[in-house]
Amino acid sequence: MSQWYLIQVKPNSHRLAERNLQRQGFETFIPMQDTTQRKMNCFINQLKPLFPGYMFVNVKSDISHWRKINSTIGVSRLVSFDGKPKTIPEKLISSLMLRCDDEGKILPSKLLKEGASVKFLSGPFANFAATVDIIDPEERVWVLMEFMQQQAHVQITTDQLELSY
Repeated sequence: MSQWYLIQVKPNSHRLAERNLQRQGFETFIPMQDTTQRKMNCFINQLKPLFPGYMFVNVKSDISHWRKINSTIGVSRLVSFDGKPKTIPEKLISSLMLRCDDEGKILPSKLLKEGASVKFLSGPFANFAATVDIIDPEERVWVLMEFMQQQAHVQITTDQLELSY
């Protein structure tokens, strides 16, 4: 029987931890998302973990292997309560995996509807709020955003938007 656990990784070491865990025969899962950061006059697109500093690991058989996980290079610790690692529900992991492509990148939500509040994920308007105006069949979305005290009508693809609640 296999179960999923949450592990904390050392800063900026998620790829190192993933590689070392996979060499030991563990299955890992790191949901990733596109982010845009502004540095000086440039916008830099990067693929970053959805949960920075954490990743999921699948342990087959009993929990006796958890000491091996804690001593893996790149891993800080297996998240545990009262000294015992806590399992992550299989339903949560499978629903996260369904929202990801083969490389673990989160796919855009199919829940976008006209009138929904959204946030830009990438590009020069990263983290700006907008309202969905029109969704066309080719997965392009027209949004209304307030920019410099004016309403702007902007066309964007669904993978650059996230629902804001």
